Amino acid sequence: MQKVIVGLSGGVDSAVAAYLLKSKGYDVVGVILRTWEADGEDESRCCAIDDARAVARCLGIPFYAFNCTASFQTYVVQPFIEEYLQGRTPNPCIECNRYVKWERILYYSKMLQADFLATGHYASVRHLENGRFTLQKAAQVQRDQTYMLYQLTQEQLCATLMPLGGLTKEEVRRIALKAGLPVAEKPDSQEICFVTEGNYADFIRCHAASPLPEPGNFVDESGNILGQHKGIVSYTVGQRKGLGLALGYPAYVTEIRAPQSEVVLGEEKALYRSELLCSDLNFMSIPSPNPGETLRCQVKVRYHHTPQSATIEMLSRDSLLIHFDQPVKAPTPGQSAVFYDEEDCVVGGGKIRMAK
Repeated sequence: MQKVIVGLSGGVDSAVAAYLLKSKGYDVVGVILRTWEADGEDESRCCAIDDARAVARCLGIPFYAFNCTASFQTYVVQPFIEEYLQGRTPNPCIECNRYVKWERILYYSKMLQADFLATGHYASVRHLENGRFTLQKAAQVQRDQTYMLYQLTQEQLCATLMPLGGLTKEEVRRIALKAGLPVAEKPDSQEICFVTEGNYADFIRCHAASPLPEPGNFVDESGNILGQHKGIVSYTVGQRKGLGLALGYPAYVTEIRAPQSEVVLGEEKALYRSELLCSDLNFMSIPSPNPGETLRCQVKVRYHHTPQSATIEMLSRDSLLIHFDQPVKAPTPGQSAVFYDEEDCVVGGGKIRMAK
């Protein structure tokens, strides 16, 4: 009997993943990572320990809770704050998946002498003919989470099971109800898990170690002053609501110039970009291409973006240019661009540093 450590979150997806693996004959152990504790002792939405313990009790499996708040602070919270202070829009889930969840669960898997780790993500692990491991999109495209997982390493992927890749959310709910799991009807969480009160800008104001950028100017593409903003951490590229400015036309944030504390506004057509510069690269289905090499891929520039055809040009081992066949709307520095092949498998990805 092979042992698998399932990362439980207290939600329905990870609960069903544990149930399915136990049903297949695996020796299942449930693990939850405590990642965040707010001043009022509120837990992160990703670590509902009482619910996870109830799932383990229902399934009759061992259960362990591990404290990972220090790692989460180092690899997720502080980079999240610093990116916003630099005028970028980070995606903390991507960093958390690689540097906290998988890193720690893999460590505990080895400690508990398990063969695999498993999660309730909507994706499938594939072992390719070239010997590498990659992720394939989920059967239910609307639920696919490969975008959030593109930074996983080969060591992490080869030890990972993802039982939900071929299921829809509706099927997962039905399985949970039939199995009598206590979280079968628990609603999904949509917010940033560690922002338990207020919004992300309030969180940054409360937790930033360095002074926040002062209020500055809204400007147009030519630098003409349009009004005053309340600080760059309150804005992101593509934002239209909450600007507090009436210009006589629908205005969008098209760029954030952090050194000048300027937020650039323009019409919707000004959001479209044809080229992206990316760094912090990770390749899955293929080894990292050599500088000068090119490849054709489908590219997503945010979680719910429909992938678009593009040519990727390697500039160095850790930087590349993406040339889109058609301009894409609002690619945002700090977010990620993830590349897919014709079989909907992840080729790789990187962080967007500049869009033009």
